[in-house]
Amino acid sequence: MENKPGILLESGTGEVEILHFTVAGVHYAINVVKVKELLQIENIAKIPNSHPAVSGISLIRGEMISIVDLLYVLENQKNPNVKTSMTLVCEFNKIKVGFAIETVLGINRIGWNAIMKPDDITSNSLIIGNINLNDQIIMLLDFEKIVMDINPNTGINMDRIKEIEVKDRSKIKVALADDSPMIRKVLLDTLTKAGFTNLKFFDDGMQAYEYLMMVADKRGENFTSDIDLLITDIEMPQLDGHALTRRIKEHKILKKLPIIIFSSLITNDLMHKGDAVGADAQMSKPEIENLVKLIDKILKIK
Repeated sequence: MENKPGILLESGTGEVEILHFTVAGVHYAINVVKVKELLQIENIAKIPNSHPAVSGISLIRGEMISIVDLLYVLENQKNPNVKTSMTLVCEFNKIKVGFAIETVLGINRIGWNAIMKPDDITSNSLIIGNINLNDQIIMLLDFEKIVMDINPNTGINMDRIKEIEVKDRSKIKVALADDSPMIRKVLLDTLTKAGFTNLKFFDDGMQAYEYLMMVADKRGENFTSDIDLLITDIEMPQLDGHALTRRIKEHKILKKLPIIIFSSLITNDLMHKGDAVGADAQMSKPEIENLVKLIDKILKIK
């Protein structure tokens, strides 16, 4: 696998920078864009009656941030040395969380196409994908699921969809790409409740891209007879959402296809990445109740 030096600044290259670390001697990774800083946190206050995976809270840069013990999450063992462990301070889903780890081994740039999807047996685990880096198997962790398992209110709360306006949207044809079975189910439930019936789901960006290429070859300028809108996640094995969006927006026919990037990585600091590849709109995953309104706005549905 090619391991490129330098900082990845351009969007839609099909590459990702991972921070490689260990917990209990096992090798894991996180997308670097989620990591705000890496530090030791000695001042951790315990929280009464908190989840056993939460070591406590700490004041970091003027913000109270929860510290999650990854040793407990991954191995069901309490880390007695959280205060001397390295902590990843991360931001996603519009929240900040600290994760106590063991050892940081470095940052590597790889292609999303080099990240292998989990097999059916492990598809519901905490693993997004598997990476073979210099004959070392590294597991890309699903940090959003870790946090949601601890506190479901930090993710998509299904109570949010109760106020969605229901109308006949059956003629709108939507393709959706997301590698998370849970998110695909939430999107299916949400859009079906809103009145959408013509939904086509893909569990990685490459599947969505190949489908769109087939539609373009078959329909040409009349591609809207098969699809009106694409909703895509960012982090996906094989082809990420930024690269998928860039390919579509650079296509001579499909560039007219509206694209919504729906991801936990939509933050003020990262919005420019979606803008750079031509996304028509971007939305953070917890804001599921606003997704239907955004679709109506983009497609001018009254």
